[in-house]
Amino acid sequence: MSYSFEELTEGLSASFEKVVTEQDVQTFAQVTGDTNPVHLDADYAATTSFEKPIAHGMLTAGFISAAIGTKLPGPGCIYLEQSLKFRAPVFIGATVTTTVTVKELNERRRRAVLETVCTVEGKKVVTGEATIMLP
Repeated sequence: MSYSFEELTEGLSASFEKVVTEQDVQTFAQVTGDTNPVHLDADYAATTSFEKPIAHGMLTAGFISAAIGTKLPGPGCIYLEQSLKFRAPVFIGATVTTTVTVKELNERRRRAVLETVCTVEGKKVVTGEATIMLP
C-alpha cells in the first residue's frame, strides 16, 4: 500500500513484521562491518548479561525503514530524521513487529512525523520518532 500526503491522517498506523534470523545478523555484520562478538559469538555472549547473542540494535531499527518505505506512507517517501531509544535486546528467532503511526502533518512542507515502535511479544524493544517527506 502507498499513501499520498493527502491520504494521511493523524493516528493512521501500519505494521511490518519480521523474524530475526542468524543469517540476518551475520549479513548485517558483513554489510556494516559491526562484528561485535555480542552479536556473533555465542561463547562470548554467554559471558554478558544477555547470556546469548543479540541482534544489532540498528538491524532492528532498520525494520522501521521497511515499515515506512513499504507500508506507511510507502514507496516514494524520503526519510529525513529518526530518533531511537533501544529499550531491550532482540534475540535471534524473535519476531519483531514494527508499528509506525502518524503523529503530526505539515502540509506546507509535505512532511509527516511518525511515532516508531518495535516490539517483541508486546514488549517495546526500540522506540523513537521519524520525520519523512512525501512527494
